[in-house]
Amino acid sequence: MKALHWLDENAEKVLLVLLSSVMVIVIFVQVFMRYVMQNSLPWSEELARYCFIWAVYIGISYGVKKQRHIKVDVLLLLFKDKGKIVFNIISNLLFLAFAIFVVIYGYRISEQLLAFGQKSPANQIPMGLVYLAAPFGMALTSIRIIQNLIAQFKALMGKGSFDPKTEFEKLKEE
Repeated sequence: MKALHWLDENAEKVLLVLLSSVMVIVIFVQVFMRYVMQNSLPWSEELARYCFIWAVYIGISYGVKKQRHIKVDVLLLLFKDKGKIVFNIISNLLFLAFAIFVVIYGYRISEQLLAFGQKSPANQIPMGLVYLAAPFGMALTSIRIIQNLIAQFKALMGKGSFDPKTEFEKLKEE
């Protein structure tokens, strides 16, 4: 149970740190090779690009978990706490529908690319694995949205806590 709790708290962080570290190291080695050794590595930019793609989709999940994703919350300023929670629930349900759509169709595209056997030019990585970033990241995002929805429904019923304040209201308090 502790392992699941740790995974719930740290999965995205660990993956993002790992992917970012690989990107930085590979790009540093490429710069060193190009400017000091006068020779470039053909595979480094491609690997960094694919790590970045994966980091973006995993970062979406992390943003949802921390409730720091991009949103327009001007309309929320007109409502009190319960109204804000209701609008957050509606927003999260729409986002969940989009995330599930991306999971389904992204997986289909990845599956087709894996079946075709298409590989990246420099690293010979199956392109289906690169395209799996979208469904994988959105599946994680769906889990985080469901967690948020549970917290929001509990708060709406008065059984839990959920901070419905907008970013503007949080900044005003500080």
